[in-house]
Amino acid sequence: MKIKPPRLREGDRIGILAPAGPVLPEELEPGLNYLQSLGFETVCAPHLFERAGYLAGDDKTRLKDLHAMFRDRKVRAILCARGGYGTQRILQKLDYSLFKQNPKILVGYSDITALSLALLRKSGMISIHGPVLRDLLKGGGHNASLLLKIMTTEELPTVTFPRGLTIHKGRAQGVVLGGNLSLICHLIGTPFLPSFKGKLLFIEEKGESLYRIDRMLTHLLLSGEIQNCAGLMLGAFEDCGDPASVTDLVRERFSSLTMPVVTGLPVGHGEQNIPLPIGV
Repeated sequence: MKIKPPRLREGDRIGILAPAGPVLPEELEPGLNYLQSLGFETVCAPHLFERAGYLAGDDKTRLKDLHAMFRDRKVRAILCARGGYGTQRILQKLDYSLFKQNPKILVGYSDITALSLALLRKSGMISIHGPVLRDLLKGGGHNASLLLKIMTTEELPTVTFPRGLTIHKGRAQGVVLGGNLSLICHLIGTPFLPSFKGKLLFIEEKGESLYRIDRMLTHLLLSGEIQNCAGLMLGAFEDCGDPASVTDLVRERFSSLTMPVVTGLPVGHGEQNIPLPIGV
């Protein structure tokens, strides 16, 4: 059963959480000021600015902050501070019954993919693949305005592909699922990945060489998961070399698929990162 969190209203409290990589206070100031200027109250998790190497505090601390945010009934939405790495480390210890009892809007992308997909699989809670607080004003504020619109009105954005290419023609409809390619691949074979059957899958990536992308796409094929999708959409492959080479690789690797495949979805680590609900 899908659980749709209630929408935000003016004056509601938005919690800021770092379940993955560490973040500095000055990196969040522009985003916090923006949210407050719109009439929202913001509250930072108690250990938001902790650091344990490449993590925002140890696993126990990050887990404690996440649970505390969902238990706090005054917090109506949670915006992740950044991605990085570390969300996957806490999936096994999450209290998934808590999310069913007290659902709220969760927003993030990149490493937060692991959390969003796990929440959908284990609790049925719908979340939003969208900008983190550190990137909130990226893209001239367009991403932020779309995010606030979907959080407050539940109105889904109209998605266009102005720079898109059609790799496989066709028509498809289904529930949207997806996120960061490497995180999706690393969830295959675990109890935290939702079924791909009949889904519209989108993938995005950052800073991976072409052969690594090849390896991940091949893994999707060998797992048998990608063949179950209704359609595939490619978002930004930022800092992954020549975009045309990535497109050619996708065309070659997925030549056996019969579903529609398109590129140019404006999501991911590029300037455009429009919000998409995961599980709708």
